[in-house]
Amino acid sequence: MGNPLETLRKIKGRSWAEFKARGEQVFSVYAEQAGLAGQLPSDDDFRWLLNGPQCGVWELGPENLRELFCLISEFTFFPSFREEMSVFELYSEKFASFTEKIVLDRADSIRRGKFDLLGFEGLDFGRPVDWHLEPISGKHSPVKHWKQFDELATDETGDKKVVWELNRHQHFFTLGVAYALTGDERYAETFARHLDSWMERNPPGMGINWLSSLEVAFRTISWIWALNFFRSSPALTGELFWKAMKFLHLHGRHLEKYLSTYYSPNTHLTGEALGLYYLGTQLRFFKRAEHWRALGEDILLAELDRQIYPDGGYFEQSTWYHRYTADFYTHFFILRSLNTLPEEKESGEKLGAKLQSLLDFLMYLTRPDGTVPLIGDDDGGRCLPLGHAAPNDFTAALSTGAALFGRGDYKFVAGRFSEETLWLLGADGLESFETVRAEEPEKASFAFESSGYFIMRDGWQETDNYLLVDCGKLGALKGGHGHADALSINLAIGGRTVLTDPGTYTYHESDVLRNYFRTTYSHNTLLIGDRPQSQPGGKFSWETQAEARLNEWISQPRFDFFEGWHNGYEDLDDSPVRHIRSILYLRGDYWIVRDLAETLGGHRYYLNFNFEPGTHPAIRDAENGEECVGKFSAAEVGARIFTFGDHGVWQNRESYVSPIYGKREKSDLMQFVSVGRGTQEFFTFLLPEEDGMVPPEVFETEVSGGRAFVIKYRGYIDLLVIGDGEHTVKTEFFDTNFRFLWTRLSEADNFPEEFVMIEGTHFSLSGQTVMDNSRKMKFATARRFGRQLNFRTPEKVIKIDLPD
Repeated sequence: MGNPLETLRKIKGRSWAEFKARGEQVFSVYAEQAGLAGQLPSDDDFRWLLNGPQCGVWELGPENLRELFCLISEFTFFPSFREEMSVFELYSEKFASFTEKIVLDRADSIRRGKFDLLGFEGLDFGRPVDWHLEPISGKHSPVKHWKQFDELATDETGDKKVVWELNRHQHFFTLGVAYALTGDERYAETFARHLDSWMERNPPGMGINWLSSLEVAFRTISWIWALNFFRSSPALTGELFWKAMKFLHLHGRHLEKYLSTYYSPNTHLTGEALGLYYLGTQLRFFKRAEHWRALGEDILLAELDRQIYPDGGYFEQSTWYHRYTADFYTHFFILRSLNTLPEEKESGEKLGAKLQSLLDFLMYLTRPDGTVPLIGDDDGGRCLPLGHAAPNDFTAALSTGAALFGRGDYKFVAGRFSEETLWLLGADGLESFETVRAEEPEKASFAFESSGYFIMRDGWQETDNYLLVDCGKLGALKGGHGHADALSINLAIGGRTVLTDPGTYTYHESDVLRNYFRTTYSHNTLLIGDRPQSQPGGKFSWETQAEARLNEWISQPRFDFFEGWHNGYEDLDDSPVRHIRSILYLRGDYWIVRDLAETLGGHRYYLNFNFEPGTHPAIRDAENGEECVGKFSAAEVGARIFTFGDHGVWQNRESYVSPIYGKREKSDLMQFVSVGRGTQEFFTFLLPEEDGMVPPEVFETEVSGGRAFVIKYRGYIDLLVIGDGEHTVKTEFFDTNFRFLWTRLSEADNFPEEFVMIEGTHFSLSGQTVMDNSRKMKFATARRFGRQLNFRTPEKVIKIDLPD
């Protein structure tokens, strides 16, 4: 048994609030280990914890307590359980393909003691279920006080995530749906057997399943949903319900005492607060209920500004944990609307606005195929898995948002009414969803500058192009769920994902695999030597953290331009490097990426391109002698990548992508590798390749004062000219000091049709001065109509008559 005074010495120097909270936790643990607290109450003691008169019942016992729970749920729980028959009929009608193939099959597997958890299928936990078994390693956690476990160690427990995923009891939801659809009591009996055996084998405070307060909260939520599903079943006896209430009271006490306020004040804290809010609103017959409700609500409202950026991004820089947060606040928003007095409307308005900002973020990050890149960590878990979409398909959250807020853009991107929305909002949710008129989001490209994500896209059709670039922080707190992915890109061409983030795969299997998926090697950015931008420390910490900064973001009808940099290599001992990445997107056409490595020394460079599994990229020689990467598939649109850098060569390495925690798939990592001394410059052209069209070509050509590339694409001849922003670059048609200038000629014409220019002061065309400013312009565009050139800057429009 640990000495609480010794533990308190370790937190010397903290704030008084933190000192007080941690001190209370330390002494509470000490009391539990000494047998002075945390025990299952006797029936008489339990009755003292109930407040029957407040609920209109003078004496509560096993039978009438369950009746009171059902009565309260009619007014305080999700609407789908008030109209059970219509919702179940709607479920069968709307999701018939899932009903037989997925729900009932999974429920039958659960009855046999086999579970699909995270990325693992058919895990066998035995019959009866062994709640302490980690079946992959075969390790069985000892039943000792929860504080005696090391949360990150795996030697005696195996991967705790696998054990915890089972003990969240989210499979109760699957059994509940199967029971609702069939009325088969075998599903209810399985639930009752699991619930009873879990309580027998997990005494209060004993074992691995009491270690994480977040897991206690998730289990609380699962039990409350299950008790609603099975409330009419004879398998849920009054005695079993009575015992479950005792355990739920202990869950509530555990949550309020061991909140992650100073340990993991992220989704751990908000998830725990949601668990308290569930308890406080659904189990009102507890004397402690109002305290739990208020505590959960206060935390969830207080964390709105701390964990959610002003632009709606989640502060840990993880799209998976962003989805967690959106789900937490969706559940909270709906429950609060059913359990809040009208005078609390003001805080509800802020909650609704913040929830919509979370959903806006998910909407704009959604790729043309309906999936979201798994940026940062992905732990594979959910608040409650109310549907059966692919792990990276987050559109169900938008479906619910469309019904809640009448948002046509959410409905357009969601594409369909989801199972989740039905369970959360019932038949009224379907009616609200169908009433909303679907409409494309207001913008195609979008900048989340607070979060550091920038999306470039053509539009919102399934065959459109999409690129996301990450210029955000590594992550909040110690960066525990962030990846070393500064300036990394995700790419979809013709609606199909081409370049992707690697996912996470594991937290605990090995340090090598943990770091493989979270460091720079597996991300679509520039790797220098064998050093990641940020160097990992522990499993959820970093020794160094690269800081990314935005230089420029411009979004116009014809183009998008991004430029950012990071300092992750500025501490190299031999010679510091600053990596600057610029991306010019010609809307409807292609992307041009410029990577600048500013340094005085010599280094080996790896420009990474991680391809989506199934895309089958290859390396081949182009006609002009430059090597390129071609993506070849059965799709009508493929991709061709040209990269230019001194003495560079392409190489193909086998790699892995993880679509969900615990599962990995082989993929291709294409790297453009070069060695150079002094500042290095790389140009990459990401071009769609369409069936029936002449394959695109790119080659470098000489110009005075800068660099230039010719791009043959869709029957056009395009020219990219790069300068330093100060000196003039001279070409056959024009002179300019703009840093980036792109122009297009048709093969049937000998004069440019359009121009896009980034940052400069001077431009002359065929000897005629068009612009000669004293200060730099951010951008300018021009389009030719016959013998006239319409030239537009941020400040004015100029019409120029062209010479013969």
